[in-house]
Amino acid sequence: MCGILAVLGCADTSLARRSRIIELSRRLRHRGPDWSGIHCYQDCYLAHQRLAIVDPASGDQPLYNEDKTIVVTVNGEIYNHSELRAKLKNHQFRTGSDCEVIAHLYEEYGEDCVDMLDGMFSFVLLDTRDKSFIAARDAIGITPLYVGWGLDGSTWFASEMKALSDDCERFMSFLPGHIYSSKNGGMRQWYNPPWFSERIPSTPYDRLLLREAFEKAVIKRLMTDVPFGVLLSGGLDSSLVAAVASRHLSEVKSAIQWGSRLHTFCVGLKGSPDLKAAREVADYLGTIHHEFHFTVQEGIDALEEVIYHIETYDVTTIRASTPMFLMSRKIKSLGVKMVLSGEGSDEIFGGYLYFHKAPNKEEFHQETCRKIKALHLYDCLRANKSTSAWGLEARVPFLDKNFINIAMDIDPEWKMIKPGRIEKWILRNAFDDEQNPFLPKHILYRQKEQFSDGVGYSWIDGLKDHANEHVSDAMMTHAKYVYPENTPSTKEAYYYRTIFEKFFPKNAARSTVPGGPSVACSTAKAVEWDAAWANNLDPSGRAALGVHAAAYDEVKEKTQIVNDSMNSFPQKLKDDVVMVANAATTAV
Repeated sequence: MCGILAVLGCADTSLARRSRIIELSRRLRHRGPDWSGIHCYQDCYLAHQRLAIVDPASGDQPLYNEDKTIVVTVNGEIYNHSELRAKLKNHQFRTGSDCEVIAHLYEEYGEDCVDMLDGMFSFVLLDTRDKSFIAARDAIGITPLYVGWGLDGSTWFASEMKALSDDCERFMSFLPGHIYSSKNGGMRQWYNPPWFSERIPSTPYDRLLLREAFEKAVIKRLMTDVPFGVLLSGGLDSSLVAAVASRHLSEVKSAIQWGSRLHTFCVGLKGSPDLKAAREVADYLGTIHHEFHFTVQEGIDALEEVIYHIETYDVTTIRASTPMFLMSRKIKSLGVKMVLSGEGSDEIFGGYLYFHKAPNKEEFHQETCRKIKALHLYDCLRANKSTSAWGLEARVPFLDKNFINIAMDIDPEWKMIKPGRIEKWILRNAFDDEQNPFLPKHILYRQKEQFSDGVGYSWIDGLKDHANEHVSDAMMTHAKYVYPENTPSTKEAYYYRTIFEKFFPKNAARSTVPGGPSVACSTAKAVEWDAAWANNLDPSGRAALGVHAAAYDEVKEKTQIVNDSMNSFPQKLKDDVVMVANAATTAV
């Protein structure tokens, strides 16, 4: 990832203003430690902190068209830049950077160029011919972007709000899939796929189509000129990313950094579920696996730094961000600059355990739509900022535009969790290949663990105990007066809020964080699915642990029935049945 800062229409154009913008841009240097750049044109400033992934030698930013009348500062990756360059035969490119194509596309197609980009991106573009500008954010909000306004009439854009919170009178999160245009009067939506309306699709499930779309999504994200790897928790999503990437590298046998064997990374408390499962997947795939441990105290010690970097007080996000933040530092120490991660699958396929309670396919589908639309406030924010804190880039294949369109066009009846169908069954089934297995069966059908739980169950308990020591009952009694907006309902939430307010005390900052009731990562609407949840609003998956227990009991009961009827089976068949039953029990 990179860090961008743009200030347009400043009343003050002195050297002091330029120095101030450089100073603010330095607040983003963790995102891009490789080089810094700034372009000044009259009362407009575009600054950049670069993390060099593609074309490290010549791709420094800001970037330009041929005569430098169009200037762009970009945070992201454009995976189809080679195809787009081929359409721009009359243009001359100065660099091999995938992001340079944006300047030339704009010159050729204007604002419509945004929808032509396949990738994750936030950018600000200045057209000096008429001093107009646009800013745009990718479809789902994988890369962060904030917009702010100064008292002098200036408009600000930044990758993180720490670069504009002191100098803007007001600021907000830039909406995903939107473009801000000085020519056309502000913000408008450029990304509007069929699923966005939440209408119920009816396309039959095609397992091969789904599998091929995901394989393409993973492979295109291997575009890099630096060492890379995969974040592997041992759950379904990260394991599929690793399996597809590993298979591709072994097939192409191309000359890449670190050779053709994939590197995988996992973090957890010693003995955690994720560490065990990840090691098994890594052994199966033959990856070079790196296992990192942390203690509860080490995680607690990092909380203030984590909250400063991820810029939220949301409980679930902080719980999951801390291990990811610690792991990212270890990964960067190995010389790795890019990783693939499995975010987005649970939102698309209804993978969270609370989806077991979905009353019908209509509500199931509408909840997946709501979850995808909110990703930029939760998992995308966590994955991007936790890694970018150490100059590490995270890419997310499940949030590929084409893959989402295909997956969200499937009749949601196929996604519903029913007897014999675990959550995300259609994804598991798509990669259930008997002839050439992608993963062991019990990994392919392993039930959902939230990341903050999977790294070790004592992690959340330790956080709660720590908060209880620092937040009194009296503080909770007065919470609604101290924090009238998004009032914290637990001591843990209160503790995180106090840290957040220390770094970001403005109303605008606290308004960028979502609120409302949630259980097991649900939206507020889905809380209505089960009346019991109203009294047990724990944001971790534990509120839905009854699903785990029920599934485990069901498998045990069915296994016993099978055992009772196996006496007449040949020994080979007995062995096969036992193997499958044991794998199913392990999966839940």
